[in-house]
Amino acid sequence: MTTSDRLEMARKAVEDHGQSEVARRIGRSPSALSQVLSGKYGGNPEIILELIEAEFSATTILCPVMGEVHLSDCLEARRRAEMPFFPSSSQAAELHRLCPHCKGVNK
Repeated sequence: MTTSDRLEMARKAVEDHGQSEVARRIGRSPSALSQVLSGKYGGNPEIILELIEAEFSATTILCPVMGEVHLSDCLEARRRAEMPFFPSSSQAAELHRLCPHCKGVNK
């Protein structure tokens, strides 16, 4: 999905659910969401737009470890890969090794 597609999705989500609800559901502040939508966000807007896509779409990713997964599962695996590693399974070890370098492939 392109940045303009994600922006359109974000605007539609805000229209349908309200800015505060969208921000709550993606774990960001309403002001950060507002800044992304107005083009004034000081950080990387792609991070917030990707969270919105994960929450409000059916986008799937082809993960080299887990196979086809919803984008939200991919984002969660990437988040966990940034944390200290505690081996719990061979899959967890593979995700920890690969996620930091993988951007996923939209299905």
